[in-house]
Amino acid sequence: MRRVVLHVGTPKTGTSFVQDLLFQQREALAAQGVLYPADRFDAHFLAALDLMELRWGGLEHQAVGAWDRLAQQVRAWEGHTVIVSHEILARASVEQVRLALESFGADREVHVVLSARDLVRQIPAEWQENVKHRRTVAYRDFLDQVTADVPETEVATWFWGVQEVPAILGRWGGTLPPEHVHVVTVPKPGSPRSLLWERFAGVFGLDPQAWASESERANPSLGAPETALVRAINQRVNGGVLANDHYRDLVRETLAHRALAHRRGSPRLFLPPDVRTWATDLSHRWIAELEAREYDVVGSLEDLRPDTADATGFVDPDEQGPADLVEPMMDAVVTLLQKGAELREEVERLHQELDSTRHERDQAYLAAGLLHRAKHALVRRSETHRTAHLALKAYRRARGR
Repeated sequence: MRRVVLHVGTPKTGTSFVQDLLFQQREALAAQGVLYPADRFDAHFLAALDLMELRWGGLEHQAVGAWDRLAQQVRAWEGHTVIVSHEILARASVEQVRLALESFGADREVHVVLSARDLVRQIPAEWQENVKHRRTVAYRDFLDQVTADVPETEVATWFWGVQEVPAILGRWGGTLPPEHVHVVTVPKPGSPRSLLWERFAGVFGLDPQAWASESERANPSLGAPETALVRAINQRVNGGVLANDHYRDLVRETLAHRALAHRRGSPRLFLPPDVRTWATDLSHRWIAELEAREYDVVGSLEDLRPDTADATGFVDPDEQGPADLVEPMMDAVVTLLQKGAELREEVERLHQELDSTRHERDQAYLAAGLLHRAKHALVRRSETHRTAHLALKAYRRARGR
């Protein structure tokens, strides 16, 4: 039976890396019977927005009908495997899961894949993602919201929607046999760079050695002062100062990913001791629950057990002062100047192309005008000169008139 491998999250587990590899090699994969149905990198993201009817800074308008188009491609594929991947699918409700699985057709064997990382690393990573999506919530406020007994705020409900591993697997895998539910664990820090791709490739049914394991697209992490700087920028550019499209390009992609994510030596984002203890206890309970469900684990559930080595060195990003932000700010300024220079060069290039196009147009107009005047002169002379009359007849025969 033909398979659909549906990778549904979680965020911050190498998803951007894997999606870029699959997208860049989609034609070669198709030649091997594996479909990654995407005509643009964010095709599966738009499909997920459509399935779950989520608002996303205006992008939801581009998403209308995207899931139905993706499902149609799945049903029409005659090869042996289709891979669908986006991390926000983790948030789907039971009813949305039912609609998604049914849309693939009854003749497909569905496998659900969830990639997971230990909660002690995921919580600060999720706060950072909130900041990179224009939020201004302080770190301590974020932690208080996600550790509340009942998640009541938008921040908390989103976090648990995409990070509560047992609940996500319960929604997506509730109607599937456990051997069709695959948990890919993110290796511990210090593991070989290729190991995560090897785990994904195995569950996708691909030979990891046959496909490139390097990607230009990633979702890199920021340090404590860098995240504090982006949060401070958000406070200045929100409220209509910077449109979403410009924010994505200038703040998230250029400033955060291109400049700040590549700084070395900054304090990393960790959990404070009280939240770390709470998250560690919860992780242990999750591991026991996943063991009891007998899912197919690609890697080891021990990867989800927090390391004691990360227990020290907490730096509070809420307490980063001007002196802590000077160096990140200077790197940000330099990168934005480089971006400005690149845009100016692009504008100059486009002006040169436009000037060249205008010159070619003017030359074409001039040539057409000369030809038009020559034709009229020939017509006038043909009325009184036999040679011109014969030339005009020859010209009209050549034009089929």
